[in-house]
Amino acid sequence: MMNSTKYDELEDVLVEEDISAGYKSQLIVYNDDFNTFDWVIQCFMEVCNHTLEQSEQLSLLVHFKGKATVKTDVFSVLKPMKDALVERGLSAVIESFVEE
Repeated sequence: MMNSTKYDELEDVLVEEDISAGYKSQLIVYNDDFNTFDWVIQCFMEVCNHTLEQSEQLSLLVHFKGKATVKTDVFSVLKPMKDALVERGLSAVIESFVEE
């Protein structure tokens, strides 16, 4: 009986991985009134591994448009980045979508 339980758990995990295979996610950062441009740029460089130029451009997009997608990848890659940005005081979320 114990073996069938382990098998059932394994099967569930495999099904979840198959379902998420066609999904992509976006890491989105929202504008706020308390983080400086320099701090946001530094965060993008350290957390998202963007260049200085990319980080500057993204910070301007966030500021003037209210939000910007700063990275697109699978959820598991973006989750630690989102957490790190939030820990640094930025407003960040992950949105997932089906890639066609």
